[in-house]
Amino acid sequence: MRIVVISDTHIPHRAADLPTPVWDAIDAADLVVHAGDFTSHDFLVELRSVKPLRAVYGNMDEYAVVSELPEREVFEAEGKRIGIIHGFGAPLGLDQRVKQRFKDTPVDILIFGHSHQPLIRQEEGGLWLLNPGSPTDTIFARRRTFILLTLEGERVDAELITL
Repeated sequence: MRIVVISDTHIPHRAADLPTPVWDAIDAADLVVHAGDFTSHDFLVELRSVKPLRAVYGNMDEYAVVSELPEREVFEAEGKRIGIIHGFGAPLGLDQRVKQRFKDTPVDILIFGHSHQPLIRQEEGGLWLLNPGSPTDTIFARRRTFILLTLEGERVDAELITL
């Protein structure tokens, strides 16, 4: 299973649309995961219209997005439990704060955003922490990024794509 992992798209406030390479990756994917900060409900509707979508709201999302999406979600794909949350607070320690929100809900992969700072890390014990950064904005990062996540049997492959 091929999953495009994005967050912090801030459309149309930071960009008019996703960059073409992100749309190309979505076309080739089975699923899109968005970890919040769509900002506009129109963009949420657009993403839902092109691929199956798993998503949570972020702190910058308009009310229509917040009213439709959960703060956090857990779902299963290819036998892996995947958790999604946007994140909150300062970038320093964000990974620990989001892990704390899932302490009573075991997951194999934890996807979050908020900081715009990409992260791919497998922790001792096997937990994958994924932050795709932002494909549209460099306010807190030097590059625009997203993640291609491939799940095959027990194998997890997470690749950071730089735009």
